[in-house]
Amino acid sequence: MGRSKLALYALSGAALALVASLSLLSRVAAQSGPAAAGMTLTTLIDRAQIEDLLVEYYSHLGPGSSSFGAYYLADGVLDVNGVVAQGQQQIEALYRRIAQGSPGLKGNFRMLLTNPRVVVHGDTATADMIWTGISSDTKESTPHLVEQGREHDDLIKRQGHWYFKYRVITSDGGLQPMFEKTYKQR
Repeated sequence: MGRSKLALYALSGAALALVASLSLLSRVAAQSGPAAAGMTLTTLIDRAQIEDLLVEYYSHLGPGSSSFGAYYLADGVLDVNGVVAQGQQQIEALYRRIAQGSPGLKGNFRMLLTNPRVVVHGDTATADMIWTGISSDTKESTPHLVEQGREHDDLIKRQGHWYFKYRVITSDGGLQPMFEKTYKQR
């Protein structure tokens, strides 16, 4: 196949992607209510980037990763059930403390993020969702719920990347003992 045909196919694919994006944008804009107000193609891209950030962030839970601070602004704040850490180093230290207090789960652990509501306002955004921790001891065993709760995030976009400015994580089930004294119903 010649270069001109490959270029034509690539251009056709890009055109189809643009048409699909514009179609989605027009459907969202046709909706009534605050979710549709100010919706642009850039807003949709930012929402997708934030959702990808959240999925990537949560994929590090379980393996014992300590690079969570990189997802935050230098002065970012993480509040987990009333235990507050500010700054990338303190946030990483808090995750290490949480990992030490976590029950030693066998097998696979996954986090499900559901009911996401991401609202973008230029270079700032908020995200709210429900998270559910699921564990399966073996590939044959039935998965079971380990924990569940809610999250609220304030995010800032810097140099084309989204970062957490302020995060509040609240457990609704499976609360670890280390949070019993600091836990607040929110």
